[in-house]
Amino acid sequence: MKLTRLSTLLASAALAVSGAAAFAADYTLTISSWAPPTHGINAKMWPKFIEMVEEATDGKVTAELKLGLAPPQAQMDLIQDAAADASIIFHGYQPGRFITTKIIELPGYEGSAEEASVAYWRAYEKYLSEADEHRGVKVIALHTHGPAQLHSNTPVTSLDQISGLKVRIPGGVGGDVGNALGATGIQVPAPKVYETLASNAADGVVMPMESRQGFKLTEVAKNVYELPGGLYRGSFAFIMNEGTFADLPEDLQAALEENVFGEPLSREIGKIWDEIDTIGREATENADDNAINAASDSDLEQFSTIAAEVREKVLAEIAETGVEAQAAYEQIKSDLSAN
Repeated sequence: MKLTRLSTLLASAALAVSGAAAFAADYTLTISSWAPPTHGINAKMWPKFIEMVEEATDGKVTAELKLGLAPPQAQMDLIQDAAADASIIFHGYQPGRFITTKIIELPGYEGSAEEASVAYWRAYEKYLSEADEHRGVKVIALHTHGPAQLHSNTPVTSLDQISGLKVRIPGGVGGDVGNALGATGIQVPAPKVYETLASNAADGVVMPMESRQGFKLTEVAKNVYELPGGLYRGSFAFIMNEGTFADLPEDLQAALEENVFGEPLSREIGKIWDEIDTIGREATENADDNAINAASDSDLEQFSTIAAEVREKVLAEIAETGVEAQAAYEQIKSDLSAN
C-alpha cells in the first residue's frame, strides 16, 4: 500500500522531511525528487507542499522526501508504477509526450512565475485537461519557472552571437527557440548541466536565473544574456499516483482538493520560483567575475518576430490535439495582464 500507516514507518523516520509530523500522521506519502538536495525544489517547494498538506488534513497526512529514485525523465512512469506517491515532472524532458503544456512555455508572456502558474492552472482546468496528456496520474499542480535566459562561459551581448553556439536547451518550446536562433542544441537533464559546462561540452545553457545558485552556474557560466520575458518558460507538474489518492478517506481527499491541489499549490510553487530567481540574480550580482548583459532594443525587436513564428507553430500543434489553443492562449494572456 502506497499510503503507509505509522507503525511501518518508524524505521525510515530519519528520512522524513517533516520528522515530528511523521510520528503523528496517519498517512505518509513518499515523494520522489530528482533535483539536487539544496535546490529550491527540495529546499522550499516540497516543504511548502508538506506544510499545506499537513495543515489541510490537521496533521493526518504528511510526506517524506526521497532523492535519486529515478532520473528526471522517468518520474511520471515511476508514479504510474506506484514506486512513489508524488513527484515533480518537467514536461520538456519528454519530447512528444506532452503537447498542450507547451502553451505556457511560449516566449513573450509578461508577469511573475506566481502569476503565470495561476494562469496556467486555470487554462488547464478549462482547456488543456481535455487532451488527457497526464493519463495514469493525478495532476495536483502546474507551474512555471521564471523567464529562461542564456548563461554562457563567454560573453554574449547580441542575439546574433547565439548562432552556432552549443547550448543546452530542453525540449519543447525551448528547443524551438534554440533552433530559430541557430544554436546547436544539447539535451541533458538539469542536474548534469554543471559538469556539461565544466567539461566544455556546451558553450552555454538556457535556464531561469535561479539556476545561477541552484545549479552553481556562477562558477561555470559567468555571463548572462537577458531578455525581458526570457527565451521561454519551463513547464512543470506536481503529480500523484491515482491509487494513492483513492486510498485516502473521503474527508481527507476533500480537504486536499479544496485547500491544496490545483490553484492554491500552483500559486505557492510559482511564488517560490520567483523567490529563488531573486536569490540567483543576487548571487550573480555579488560575484565579481559574473556579468549580466541586457538585450538591446534591436535584439528585442528581432526576437519578437522569432517569438511570433514559434507561437504560431506551437498553437497549431496544440490545436491538433483537439484543444482550443488560441482561446487557451488568450485566457493566459488576459489573466496575466489583469495582475
